[in-house]
Amino acid sequence: MTSRQQADEPVYQIAGAGPAGLAAAITLARAGKPVVVHEARSQVGYRFQRDLQGLENWTTRGDVLDEWRELGLSTDFEAEPFRHGYAFDAWGKRYEVNSIEPMFYMIERGPRPGSLDSALLQQARELGVEVRFNSRLERLDAPGVLAVGPKAADAIAVGYHFDTERENGFWVICDDELAPKGYAYLLIMNGRGTVKTCMFERFGEQKVCLQRTLAAYEKLVGLEMKNPRFHGGAGNFRIPQVSVQGRHPVVGEQAGFQDTLWGFGIRLAVRSGVMAAHSLLHGEDYDRRWKQELGPQMEASVVNRQIFRRLGNRGYRLFLRVVTRRRDVRAFLYRYYGMSRTKRLLLPWAQARYRSNRKDLACHDPGCDCIWCQGEARLVDGQND
Repeated sequence: MTSRQQADEPVYQIAGAGPAGLAAAITLARAGKPVVVHEARSQVGYRFQRDLQGLENWTTRGDVLDEWRELGLSTDFEAEPFRHGYAFDAWGKRYEVNSIEPMFYMIERGPRPGSLDSALLQQARELGVEVRFNSRLERLDAPGVLAVGPKAADAIAVGYHFDTERENGFWVICDDELAPKGYAYLLIMNGRGTVKTCMFERFGEQKVCLQRTLAAYEKLVGLEMKNPRFHGGAGNFRIPQVSVQGRHPVVGEQAGFQDTLWGFGIRLAVRSGVMAAHSLLHGEDYDRRWKQELGPQMEASVVNRQIFRRLGNRGYRLFLRVVTRRRDVRAFLYRYYGMSRTKRLLLPWAQARYRSNRKDLACHDPGCDCIWCQGEARLVDGQND
C-alpha cells in the first residue's frame, strides 16, 4: 500500500471492547485496515472481573474452538472442556450429565491473563489495533461497528467469585425458589469458582434467592468459599428487526444476539462481530447474513424459553430425567437448539408471549452518524459487550 493510499484509508472505529467488538476489530485488522477500539471502562472485561462462564459447544456439529481458529480468532485462553457434570431438581435428586465430546468449555471472563477478553485484546494489539480505554464515542463519523453491550435486563445473575481447592466441575440446580424460570449454577476451574443464581423473573427477590442458592450448594455438594467476592450482571435478549444504526452494524448484546433460553450468547456475539466486519470489508448485507446464519437459532431459543418458563419445578424434573437418559447430551442439545418444523409452528405463539425489556431502537436513517439514536446519546457504564 502506498503512502497516499494509507492517507486515504479510513480508520475503522469500534465502540466496545468485548468479544463482539474485538472480533470485529481483529477481522478488520487481519484485512489490513486501521482500527481504533473505544472502551468506556479502564480495562477489558471490566464488568465480568473473573467470572467463570460456559462457551457452549452444542449448536454446531464442529467444535467451537476449531470454528474460531478458522475465523482467525485467538484461542489462546484457558478453556477447560467438560463432558461430565451434575444437575439437581427442586427435591435435591441428582442427575448425571454426560457427553462424548465437550458440551462446553469453561472460560474466565475479565481482564486477567488467561481470560477470553485478555486473549482477544492481545491478538488485536498484535495486529496493530489501537485500543483506547476510558474512551466514549459521542459520534461515529467513520465506518465502524457498535458493540456496547446490553441496554436492559431480561435476566440477571448474582452470586460470588471465590477461591477453592475443590476439583474442577459444574453443578446446576433447576428450582424456581432458587432461580425463578432460570437455573442456579456452580462452576469450578483450576482453583477458582463462580456460584450464581440466574433469574429470569422476580428480580426483587435476588437476595433471598441467592441465599437459598448458597444453602442448597452447601447441602448438596459441600460448597465452601475462600475469599468470596460478590458479583452480578444482566443480560438482554431480543431478536431485532434490523441490526444497523445509520450505516453502522450493531453486534453482540447491543443488537440482542443472545440465547434466550439459558443465556449462552458468547458464540453469537463473536460471530456477529465477524459478520459485521465482513459487511464493511466486502459490502455485504449484514442484516441478511445474520438473519440467515443466526436467526434460526435465536428463534428456536425464543420457543424454548416460552416452553421452559411454563414447566415449573415438576416440569424441570421431567426435563432432567429425559435429558440425562441420553448417552450424549451434546447431541441432544444440538437437536434441541435447532429450528424444527414443530418449533416453526410454535414461533408465532412464542413471539406473541415474549417481550424484551429493551425496545428496538435501530435507526433507519442512512445519514445518521450518532452512537445512540432516538435520545440514547451515551454508552451505559460497564455494559460494553
